[in-house]
Amino acid sequence: MKKYAIDAIRNVALVGHGGTGKTSLAESMLYISGAISRMGRVDDGSAAGDFDPDEIQRKMSINAAVLPVEWKNAKINFVDTPGYPDFVGDVIGTMRAVEAALILVDGTGNVEVGTETGWDLATEAGITKMFFVNKLEKENTDFYRALEALRGKFGTSVAPLQLPIGSEDKFVGIVDLLTQKAYKWENGKISPTDIPADMESQISEMRESLIESVAEMDDALMEKFFDQGTLSDEDIAKGLEIGLSTGKVVPVLCGSGMKIVGVDTLMDFIVSSVPSPASTAGVKGTNPSGGEETRKADDPFCALVFKTMADPYVGKLTYFRVFSGTLKSDSHIHNANRDVEERVGQVYFLRGKNQEATPEVGPGDIGAVAKLQDTTTGDTLCDKSKSIKLDPIAFPDPVYSLAVKAKTKADEDKLGPALQKLSEEDPSFKTHRDAETSQTLMAGQGDTHLDIVVERLKRKFGVEVETETPKIAYRETINGTAEAQGRHKKQTGGRGQFGDAWIRLEPQPRGAGYEFVDAIVGGAIPRQWIPSVDKGIREAMSSGIQAGAVVVDIKATVFDGSFHTVDSSDMAFQLAGRLGFRAAAEKATPVILEPVLEVEVIVPEEFMGDVIGDLNTKRGKVAGMEPIGGGRQKIRAQVPQSEMLRYSIDLRSIARGRGRFSAKFSHYEDLPVHVAQQVIAEAEKAKKEE
Repeated sequence: MKKYAIDAIRNVALVGHGGTGKTSLAESMLYISGAISRMGRVDDGSAAGDFDPDEIQRKMSINAAVLPVEWKNAKINFVDTPGYPDFVGDVIGTMRAVEAALILVDGTGNVEVGTETGWDLATEAGITKMFFVNKLEKENTDFYRALEALRGKFGTSVAPLQLPIGSEDKFVGIVDLLTQKAYKWENGKISPTDIPADMESQISEMRESLIESVAEMDDALMEKFFDQGTLSDEDIAKGLEIGLSTGKVVPVLCGSGMKIVGVDTLMDFIVSSVPSPASTAGVKGTNPSGGEETRKADDPFCALVFKTMADPYVGKLTYFRVFSGTLKSDSHIHNANRDVEERVGQVYFLRGKNQEATPEVGPGDIGAVAKLQDTTTGDTLCDKSKSIKLDPIAFPDPVYSLAVKAKTKADEDKLGPALQKLSEEDPSFKTHRDAETSQTLMAGQGDTHLDIVVERLKRKFGVEVETETPKIAYRETINGTAEAQGRHKKQTGGRGQFGDAWIRLEPQPRGAGYEFVDAIVGGAIPRQWIPSVDKGIREAMSSGIQAGAVVVDIKATVFDGSFHTVDSSDMAFQLAGRLGFRAAAEKATPVILEPVLEVEVIVPEEFMGDVIGDLNTKRGKVAGMEPIGGGRQKIRAQVPQSEMLRYSIDLRSIARGRGRFSAKFSHYEDLPVHVAQQVIAEAEKAKKEE
């Protein structure tokens, strides 16, 4: 693959709902451009974009795949992204590497959640947006119904540039509204054709609407339109270019990836109209002194790592987008995030799983390098003498967790490093050890996401694991005051053991912690053994009162006791402290505390009632609601953590995939009695099984 100047490069993300044909469209573009000699298929696992074993098995994209196409003296770096919401992290990372998003929809007329996600992420990234209505050869498809749905959802900026000739199995070509020319395809080959007579009035009407839209992009064009009543093809192209770069025009093209209809005209449009990296204002970052800085193509080298693939044999493969300067093979670069130097071996252009060695990757282009030691997704690579740290990629926080444990001792030794490598590969996946529950937790974007992690642990790292629902870090405390004697006496021949302490327990305000008070007078317990009583109480608190959870927020006072001049010892008074604590705690109205989360849920207004009703069934307390625009509402609530373990799955079902939520720890509060009884029973059962 030859080197292209920055103004001849186009970087385009293929986004949209799962099943809209992103990977198949990419395959047809690779085929007609000559990059591959035979079209692969998703269903039989031969598509260039779906090369991971998990993708082949599930017949769905899981990873972003770079698929460059050389077309009309230009290079188009298509990045095929997953459509399933669990893998949105790859979509977010890709948006930082491209100038445009091609949002695919099928011709059924439904605006699905993946369509909305693609639109929202492209809008947040500030990149050009386009629609491609795909699969028009299928039954029950209707381009005009799909167009109406897109305009109804995303507004009048959505403007058709092409109209289909025929429908369903009779879909054979398109009419270009810009040039008023018609094309038909036979066996993937394009040829001019006559505009069907029954489409002439419709074409005229839609072209006039398009001209009015692009005339609004520029004062000179608007004046010319008023003077002449129309615009030339050159004027329309100019207005369209302005509209694309500003987001005021979102073009709609159409075709069929499987039948290779409209694919070459789509690439023609991308080459002629989509902004190149050279047309952007540059990329922003922070220099070592903390000031904001903008890098342009001819500035010193800087690149952003937008994806990492981990392989136990080859090592890490780092995907990067060059924003300025050039990265050459066999060189040294600076990682601004880690403040380390990385040695670069061979750099590559990627096409799916295939790596093509190249001497260098220039500005605006996308490449890869293997075996960087410290670099992970989101890091900035740059020239050390002109360091810059590009704005980080805002990956979503995990919303679904599972506890994971190794099946064997050998697996246990490998589990931690393997999970760490997978978290480096995918920043939307996290893992950590919970000290309170002694569980290893892994957290991601949903159940399918974590299923893939489990499969990769086995396939990539040879680690077999079992998963289970995470334990809740309950705590215990008391709501009353009580006193009790802790007396330990043991005589086994020779020197015995004796410790005697009276303990008073009182509740503390929530969050106040543990307080120990020495109220001994008259030497009832010698000074040297008072700390032993304290230590015994602390040890007893660690194993709970009713359910084995840590005890918090109590005041313990030792106020009386006795000792034996020979048999008393540090250990004897530790045991006395334990016994006194347990006896007093049982009489002091013990309660179990549960963690409560502060939850924010964002959903379309039509689902608000169902979401609130569901939160109420989860013992949630709704604190407020507020509109946030776009027909969406933000619901704030406090919900027990135990009720939120599967909430990502529940919310996806309730809001049909259109809801999202965040949760963070808020506080602990008393567990209702009927729920506490279940927790106690489960704790007793687990203790017997140990």
